[in-house]
Amino acid sequence: METQQVKASKFVINYGLLLGIILVLLGVIIYVTNNHLSPHWSFMIVTFSIIIAVVVFGVKAFKKENGGFLSLGEAIKVAVGVGLIAALLSGAWSVLMTTVIEPGLTDQAIEIEREKAFESNPNLTDEQWEQGLEMTAVFRQPWFAFTATLIMYMFIGLIIGLIAGAIMKQKRPYEV
Repeated sequence: METQQVKASKFVINYGLLLGIILVLLGVIIYVTNNHLSPHWSFMIVTFSIIIAVVVFGVKAFKKENGGFLSLGEAIKVAVGVGLIAALLSGAWSVLMTTVIEPGLTDQAIEIEREKAFESNPNLTDEQWEQGLEMTAVFRQPWFAFTATLIMYMFIGLIIGLIAGAIMKQKRPYEV
């Protein structure tokens, strides 16, 4: 007896788009409330909780559609895929934000960090600060932030997929 294999792509796209749209909406909210330069710690908790919930719901929906069966590999595939799609949308928002909507955002963030650095380390000289800026210039480029977002969300998806897959794993009766 042959079973119909469910395609993970449907769940990856649907839940990835859902998560990506939610993350972009959270980004818009934090921008319009003028908290984008120094968001409150609770924002990070809410964001991470949403990521976990959407990825887990995506894996769970895949399992349900797959007749209640789920392998660890399938869970990882769905979770990393959801993270990738969400990262594409979130990364695009980040690039749009720093290049079109608020081109001076990076400079504003650097100025805030400069003030913090000189407050916490009064012995820091302007030359040391400038040298540090030169060494980290590549990390402030929009393409780097986009790439880092892709890697980070896929890694988070991997971890969530491993945990959710280990918990929800259900082998087909004829599998070893």
